[in-house]
Amino acid sequence: MNEFKIFIVEDSPWYAEMLKYHLTLNPDYEVHIYETGKECLANMHLRPDVICLDYFLPDSSGEKLFEKIQAQNKDLPVIIISGQEELSVAVKLLKNGVYDYIIKDDHTKDVLWNSLIHLRENSNLKKEVTELKSQLKSKYDFQKIIIGQSQQIKRTFALIENASRTNINVAITGETGTGKEVVAKAIHYASDRSKKPFVAINMAAIPKELIESELFGHEKGAFTGALARKRGKFEEANGGTIFLDEIAEMDLNMQVKLLRVLQEREVTRVGGNNKIKFDAHLITATHKNLKEEVKNGTFRKDLFYRVMGLSIELPPLRQRGNDILILAKHFMDLFSKENKLKTPILTPESKEKLLKYHFPGNVRELKSVMELACVMAVDGEIHPDNITFHADMHDDDTYLNVEKTLKEYNADIITYFLKKYNNNVIEVAQILDIGKSTIYNLIKAGAVKK
Repeated sequence: MNEFKIFIVEDSPWYAEMLKYHLTLNPDYEVHIYETGKECLANMHLRPDVICLDYFLPDSSGEKLFEKIQAQNKDLPVIIISGQEELSVAVKLLKNGVYDYIIKDDHTKDVLWNSLIHLRENSNLKKEVTELKSQLKSKYDFQKIIIGQSQQIKRTFALIENASRTNINVAITGETGTGKEVVAKAIHYASDRSKKPFVAINMAAIPKELIESELFGHEKGAFTGALARKRGKFEEANGGTIFLDEIAEMDLNMQVKLLRVLQEREVTRVGGNNKIKFDAHLITATHKNLKEEVKNGTFRKDLFYRVMGLSIELPPLRQRGNDILILAKHFMDLFSKENKLKTPILTPESKEKLLKYHFPGNVRELKSVMELACVMAVDGEIHPDNITFHADMHDDDTYLNVEKTLKEYNADIITYFLKKYNNNVIEVAQILDIGKSTIYNLIKAGAVKK
C-alpha cells in the first residue's frame, strides 16, 4: 500500500511530536511537522494527502491558512485541531469545506486517528469510482467496440456522435446481426446520461399480454400473479436511456399506449392511477422497413413520426468490404484469448473465401464462424476447409434472418457435424474439442437433432 502523507501544522513542538508518534504507529503514515503556515505552504510541492492545522498559529489563523491551501488545491482535505470550542466557528469552517474539526483534549489523538481512517477509506473509494468511470468510458468508446474502417462504418460513427450530443429520438435500422444494440449502447455511454441506466427490452421476446406491464409496470393485485408492485422499464430508465428493440413487433393496441407515453412523458402502472413522470433518451431499433410497415397498416403513422428522429441505418456486413477481415481478426483474437490459445493465421485463400461470402447473419454470424474456424485450425493456420458458413448447413440459406443466440448457432454447428459424420458423437466431440456429455445433453434437451 502507498504511503499516506500527513502534514501537521502546530506551533507547540511537543504536541506535534506527540501526534506524530501516535500516528506513525501506522507504518503507512508519513508525517511531516511544520510550526508555521508559511512553512506548510512552502512544502506543498511534497503533495500531502491531508493537512492537520492548529487553529491558532503564530503567523496566521487556521481559517486563513485553510483558504490559502484551498486556493492551491481545493480537493486537498484539511482537518482543524483547535483549543477553542466555540460551535459557530466549527460550523462555519465545516460549511466552508474543512474535512473535520477536532477539539484539543485528552482524546484528540484517538479522534484524529479515526478521522484519518475514514478520510483514507473515502479517498480510496473515490479513486476506485474514478477508475471505474474511466474504464467504463473506455469500454464503451464506440470507435473501439464498433470495429471497422470502411466509409459506411465511419458514417455510422459520425451519426453516433451526433445522437449522443442531444436527447433526440434515435431510430436504428439494419439487418439482423448488424449490431443495433451495440450502437444503442455506444450512444448512451458517449452521452451525458452515461452514469444513469441503459435499459434494453426486446419487444419480440415478450408475450403480448405482458408487454404493457414490462414497459410501464404494475401495482400489486393488478392481475393474477401480480403479488407486488413492479416498476416498468420506463421508470427504470429514468435519467438514462431506454432501448426498444424490434419495435415493429408491437401490436397496434400497444402502439397507441406507447405513443401516449412518449407524448406525455409519463406512465401509469397497470392497475394504478398515479401518473409517473420519466426522463429517458429513447432509442428504437428494427430489422424491418418501418415505412413499408406503415403502408401495410401494421405500424401507426403517428408513432412512426414520433420515434423517427435521427435515423441510423447500419450497413450489412457484405457491403463493408475489408471490414470483414478486420472483424474476423478481432473475433479470432477474442476467442483465442478467452480459451488461452495462440491466435491462428488466416491464409490468403481463407481471406478470399470470407470476402466472397454474403453473410446473411452479418456480424453475429461472422463471430460464430470465426470461433469455429479457430477450433478447426490446423498447425496454427485457418484454411478454406476450416471455414464453415452456417448457410451451408441448411437447405434454406435464409435461416439466419431469424435472430439466434450463440448457443443456438453452436447447436446448429453440432447438428451439422453429426449429420456429416453419421451421428458419431465421439468423432464429432473430438473434431469440435468438446465433451461427449455436452452433445448428449443437447440431444436430450432437443437442441441438437441426430
